[in-house]
Amino acid sequence: MMDLKTILLLLSWPDLLSAVFTILCWGGVGWHVEHPRQSRPSVNRLMRRYRREWMLNNIDRSPRVHDATLLGSLRDGTAFFASACLIAIGGALALIGNTDRLDRVAEELNMGPTPAILWEVKILLPLLLITNAFMKFVWSHRVFGYCSVMMGAIPNDEQSAEARSRALMAAELNIEAARSYNRGLRSVYFALGALGWLLGPGALVLTTLVTTATIWHREFASASRRLLLAGPTDEALRDMERDNP
Repeated sequence: MMDLKTILLLLSWPDLLSAVFTILCWGGVGWHVEHPRQSRPSVNRLMRRYRREWMLNNIDRSPRVHDATLLGSLRDGTAFFASACLIAIGGALALIGNTDRLDRVAEELNMGPTPAILWEVKILLPLLLITNAFMKFVWSHRVFGYCSVMMGAIPNDEQSAEARSRALMAAELNIEAARSYNRGLRSVYFALGALGWLLGPGALVLTTLVTTATIWHREFASASRRLLLAGPTDEALRDMERDNP
């Protein structure tokens, strides 16, 4: 059994630097999405307002079947991704135990012989990212459950200070669940990008840059963000149709 020091000695400097670069991009873009400048909020930050408005509008809505359906769909999404992550974790563990197929692929691509331990290390990076995603999705599912309980505890009384207080508490639980859900999605994206390491450090850097750019675009330059900023006006809808023919 090789220790960590031996494994690090087997990895080349380009491999080590590309792996560190991936981890830094994963953490950096996540921090930027959750802590954007006030002048340029992310989609994640913009949605907080609508989550609070949803819970406040829930105060005088009776029955609350519509709200329960919406929250149920959010929980279903977290459960789906958590299940998919479990399957991916199982597949990665099976591949770590059998790297012969990767050796054959490397030979066909003229990549030269590679020690089995290096294949295992390269699979370990996406495995860790997908494991983190699984934990985030499970926590998100649980917090959405807390939110549903808090929603049920909101009195149907617009004039009640307790109703507004509980609605805002439910909104913060909803925001926290969404934060964990988005963190899980980012981990999934970067886990897919980390598979580029199997082709070498240059491929890992390239797939990491593509993943980072994709997340940045969706949070700061997407049509969805422009619509959230402008509201459903005729001008905004025309812009959406022009940008997405």
